[in-house]
Amino acid sequence: MALELPDLVRTSVESAAGDVRLVQPVGGGDVSHAARVETSDGAVFVKWAEGEAGQTYAAEAEGLAALAEAAGPDLVVPTPLTTRAPDGDGPGVLVLPWIEGGHPTVLAWRRFGAALAALHRSDAPGVGYGWDADNWIGSKPQRNGWRTSWPTFFGEHRLRAQAETVRQRGAWDAAWDGLLDGLIRRLPELIPERPPRSLLHGDLWGGNAVPTADGRFALIDPAVSVGHREADLAMTELFGGFDGSFYEAYREAWPLEPGYGVRCEVYNLFHLTNHLTHGAGYRAPVERTLRRFGA
Repeated sequence: MALELPDLVRTSVESAAGDVRLVQPVGGGDVSHAARVETSDGAVFVKWAEGEAGQTYAAEAEGLAALAEAAGPDLVVPTPLTTRAPDGDGPGVLVLPWIEGGHPTVLAWRRFGAALAALHRSDAPGVGYGWDADNWIGSKPQRNGWRTSWPTFFGEHRLRAQAETVRQRGAWDAAWDGLLDGLIRRLPELIPERPPRSLLHGDLWGGNAVPTADGRFALIDPAVSVGHREADLAMTELFGGFDGSFYEAYREAWPLEPGYGVRCEVYNLFHLTNHLTHGAGYRAPVERTLRRFGA
């Protein structure tokens, strides 16, 4: 089914990627409109939205650009072609190269695992742990800045900051406050003080790792920062969908330290907290983790 782009979206596409020939809607977005657009210079992916959703695109583009610079040839990261911030005249817009999807083989999963380890080993920007500016994880703000201590950054900028965000949206239980304080105090015992600095995708669930037609994987929709690589790996395990050969190849390329299972639970508390606004089913795992590590 063909689709008509709003005028300002069409102008953004044509300034970056050539004359528009055909527009086809793409599903999967919660808050943005999305389309595959055939242009005179090839196909592109376009999404647009008013208001806060449209304001996330600049940070998304920055994150994709950082990942693209660090990624090796076995990872696909779409380099942004153009962005537009929403204003009184129209929506925010993000234009990316089109990625042709495929069906992953065991070889593709292994290639992905080794490539993610290489990305995590690459030189990370900045000094310490964090990021230069706040960005977004899904539709929620992600608080950044820089800290020299990884437990301090993760405790204050991830766990506490995300609890405050969902509290403001009515999804945090005030009875958990003391447990959260206790867990944050214990973080220096649970996670390393200064792990190797890695550029993190930040929201690495199955929907943001796309198998491509040429046997690789593409990374999309990042929430980047610099931190402990295991935080990315933990997220891949939270909702499943990653083949065992992916983990085998990652560990062969860069083995994990003992105790990863405990750290995985701690790191995924951030994402479980983020999902409290998605439904009551996330309350039990959040409380279970808080009681295990914060009581």
